[in-house]
Amino acid sequence: MSGTAPGGPDERVFAAWLSERVARYARRRVGDEEDLSLWGLDSVALLSLVGDIEAEFDHLFDPADIWGHPTIRDLAQYLAMRQGMCRHSGRVRAAFVFTGQGSQHPRMTAGLHRELAAYRRHLAAADEEIAPYLGRSVGELILDGDPRVHQTALTQPALFAVGYALAMTLVEAEGVRPVAVLGHGIGELAAAVVAGALSLPDAARLVCCRGAFMQYLPSGGGMMATCASPFEAADAAADEPLVTIGAVNAARATVLSGPVDGLERVRERLAAVGIASTFLEVTHAFQSPLMEPVTPRFEAAARHVSGGSAVLPYYSTVYGREYGEPLTTSYWTEQITAPVRFADAARRMLAQQAPSHVVEIGPRAVLTPFLRRIAGPRGPACLAVCRGPESDAVYLAGVLSTLDAGPLAED
Repeated sequence: MSGTAPGGPDERVFAAWLSERVARYARRRVGDEEDLSLWGLDSVALLSLVGDIEAEFDHLFDPADIWGHPTIRDLAQYLAMRQGMCRHSGRVRAAFVFTGQGSQHPRMTAGLHRELAAYRRHLAAADEEIAPYLGRSVGELILDGDPRVHQTALTQPALFAVGYALAMTLVEAEGVRPVAVLGHGIGELAAAVVAGALSLPDAARLVCCRGAFMQYLPSGGGMMATCASPFEAADAAADEPLVTIGAVNAARATVLSGPVDGLERVRERLAAVGIASTFLEVTHAFQSPLMEPVTPRFEAAARHVSGGSAVLPYYSTVYGREYGEPLTTSYWTEQITAPVRFADAARRMLAQQAPSHVVEIGPRAVLTPFLRRIAGPRGPACLAVCRGPESDAVYLAGVLSTLDAGPLAED
């Protein structure tokens, strides 16, 4: 490529151009995943590289962007995203990102339920499908402030119901139609319903079986969020065979999953090299091989679910890319033990779909900070449909205004 940007938002073309330039300065072949600090470039070479990028992509690149996207792959995806956004400038193109386990809290979305008829209607529809499997009303569980909302067997159906109801409430607003969807962990099920790959009854069956089977696994597992890259996290866990990567949320936001005692030892190794980590409030090692005892029972219980292909772009956090195949029982079984490749899926969605806005769908903002880091300072606007327990119809009206959507009817 010489003197012109590629005709479409294809990160591979950007990556090839960047690889050639970086190899010239580093005087060696450079891998797409190598960190900037490993390139061996002195300050003069870095300034020259920034100048090359500005000359080639002046409308896409800011010098500070190179520090926010430390690998060739990251930079290529960012440039592809920026080019796509330039083609769609002035149009609202909203992508929906569904929050996973850990975002729940007692009385989540109570303000919206009190004030918005549309939200009540959609939550009731999800509740009706979930109740036969759960043996109780998930709506009452959510709204009564019951602390048992943190129990896995109840958490997962509750978050699914909230995510579904929030998304459908937005879809009712004029103009809010997602151009793509992505879900983190349990959020993938709500994303699949909104994308047309699962029916609401089938998703309710899956989420209730999933949560119930996980709830009754032996305790002793945990998850730990770190400020490490995936490579640093894997290196620190090398002597702990049962500790694995459970999620990669951003360039330096890796979650480890495994036995608590193993995680404690990994935490000490990371601290010794100045990398912070913190345990998450979970009772099991989700998204890890320790979930494997669940999979035969889940697969048997879900074998009659006939998932289809999504009718709009569905970005899988199992594979870290757009997934166009049918979302059948085998996919949801694999999803139980697979690490969440959120950062990969989000980067590709931003690059390929070029949304003007990314809306986090869940009871509180958890993924929005990661999305902003991935998108960079000149990426799409990232906002949450609920910022936390205090969110109400007034806050949602502000979100709709940002999305240039019509008002919702209040009571």
